Amino acid sequence: MSRRCEITGAVPSLGRKIIRSGKSKKSGGIGTHVTANTPRRFRPNLRRKSIFVPELGRHIQVRLTARALKTIDKNGAYATLKRAGLV
Repeated sequence: MSRRCEITGAVPSLGRKIIRSGKSKKSGGIGTHVTANTPRRFRPNLRRKSIFVPELGRHIQVRLTARALKTIDKNGAYATLKRAGLV
């Protein structure tokens, strides 16, 4: 199963971790310099949740991000799930 939010469609994205060394000029050094640039992945904050939908009278199990949970609180479970095509 892929790491994908069923509501927002969030997927892992690629980025880099930049490692710097040296003392800043403000602290009396010659400045910081980039010494390494390591690839990394930013993963979505996924949760497996069972959400009760009053309009249907049952629970629906979805895999979603923490941000999608806030969207459900704001717009309602049925409207959000219907927009995502899950109901």
